Amino acid sequence: MSVASELRLARSGRLALVALVLIALGVVVVPLLSSRDPLLIQDVLARRLVPPLARDAGGDWHLLGTDRFGRDLFVRMMLAGRLSLLVGVVGAGLSGAVGTILGAVAGWWAGGALDRTITAAADILLALPRLVLLLVGVALWPPGVVTILVVLVLTGWMGVARLVRAEVRTVRERPYVPAAQALGATQLRVLARHVLPNAIGPALVATTLGVGNAILLESGLSFLGLGIQPPAPSWGNMIAGGRDLLVVAPWVSLAPGIALVVTVLATTMLGDAWRDRLAGERGTTVQT
Repeated sequence: MSVASELRLARSGRLALVALVLIALGVVVVPLLSSRDPLLIQDVLARRLVPPLARDAGGDWHLLGTDRFGRDLFVRMMLAGRLSLLVGVVGAGLSGAVGTILGAVAGWWAGGALDRTITAAADILLALPRLVLLLVGVALWPPGVVTILVVLVLTGWMGVARLVRAEVRTVRERPYVPAAQALGATQLRVLARHVLPNAIGPALVATTLGVGNAILLESGLSFLGLGIQPPAPSWGNMIAGGRDLLVVAPWVSLAPGIALVVTVLATTMLGDAWRDRLAGERGTTVQT
């Protein structure tokens, strides 16, 4: 069975995919088309804390209002979405890639020194709370996108590695694997061409679910001031920037908060749909 057939989506998954495509288009297109600089502070008294669907003193209309510095929240929220989606997709993707490679190596040479080393490293890291590891990582390096990505990868590969290891150990017992070896294929070729493509489905599901988790972790770090630093916007630091305005201007935190919830919910629904599809085809429960 091909990966494509395993990952056909239920209706909820298709709706989630459509939502994510629209969000991705928005965060790419809106900042490019807008004439408003989401980082520039200008004419604060005339523009600050304009409510949603209202005009400022200069006559400019703001869909989601403005923040305390008079910056348009809609444009800032879309620009922040770029960073959040970048961190989520790249962080989860790299974690999945590292986990897939290490899990495949451990599963193919199960019981060997490589397997014991990789499994021990995964068990040690899984025994520690990921948020603690993230906080330690961002404390060691300057805050920023690269630091967050590195720390996400270093602390996020273990679950995928365990899934792939288990799948590889199962797939390598199928008849076509020794047949390929008997025809002279090297172990690496058999692993890459015949075993891994048939074992990667659960890894793709886990990686998709990991996108939402990575976005939440980045937003949490930025909320605490340890992630993306102002004036560069991220959903986390935008929410933090409106904490003291919840009574007088709740939209400052509410808009990025809703964007964060919708995006994470959509990625989770997409991952769940793929997991259910994969489990239904195989007649098993896929753990992520």
